[in-house]
Amino acid sequence: MTIEVCPVTAGFVAEIGDVDLSKPLGAADEAAIKEAFWQYAVLIFPQQELTPQQHIDFAQRFGPVETDRVLDQSVTPHRLDPSFADISNLAPDGAIWSEDSRQRAYKAGNKLWHTDSSFKFRPGLASMLYARAVAPVGGLTEFADQRAAYDALPQAMKRRLEGLVAEHSIAESRRKSGFTDFNADEARRLPPVPQVLVRTIPQSGRKSLYLASHIGRIIGMPEAEGRALAAELIAHTTQRQFVYTHRWRRRDLVMWDNRCTLHRGTDYDDLRWVRDMRRTTVSDVANTCEQAGVAVPA
Repeated sequence: MTIEVCPVTAGFVAEIGDVDLSKPLGAADEAAIKEAFWQYAVLIFPQQELTPQQHIDFAQRFGPVETDRVLDQSVTPHRLDPSFADISNLAPDGAIWSEDSRQRAYKAGNKLWHTDSSFKFRPGLASMLYARAVAPVGGLTEFADQRAAYDALPQAMKRRLEGLVAEHSIAESRRKSGFTDFNADEARRLPPVPQVLVRTIPQSGRKSLYLASHIGRIIGMPEAEGRALAAELIAHTTQRQFVYTHRWRRRDLVMWDNRCTLHRGTDYDDLRWVRDMRRTTVSDVANTCEQAGVAVPA
């Protein structure tokens, strides 16, 4: 059976019907899903019943699944297999976390606009988030189309951004959300990394901004000027005309292209309602500077 693609808008976000991701995909369906993904950047697969391994198997069709986690597991134990980022409010024993939970403080940064793993030298390509339990109120996810945002920039700004490189760091976004409690091992493993501010998506040829709350400075600019430019671009990209808000249903799997979308989670009563979400992220082929042939100053 051929999949059904139901666009939310002409060029951003589509719901995919007539596919069961728990079963092996035929070549035609896999090709159609990938074609839709390169076009719409965010895909919604409703009513999926997935085991953890089935989730991983689907993710691996897009690239190698990340297994390195940010927080030191000897200090902050992980509830899930390391192939998954735990986007939940649950402690390792399955109970709702406490108000002073280190995970809770760290994950407050997910409410800032970001793209997954841009703070890694080899950044994220695609993420797949699966909803096992959702909060009855709040806990939405917003997505912003960085391709459309780039297209809407004045030509003068496009010229200004050519060749610029930003430094991304998880410590930067967590500092903005109030978390500074990285231990020595975590800090050592997470140095700032360079990423271009504008990139071209190979499958579509479209140019896109590449932004995140992880940006600390823009190389070659005074720090205050670089921070102001990054903030201006994020504000531009997250205007309502570029944003889709997803209201989660249990068993939704949503995937997005980290190369050309921003996203953030919204508030919910995380000390009352269980929200069990599990995300895989697959790595891009190389650092964005390497892909663009941009030299990075030492």
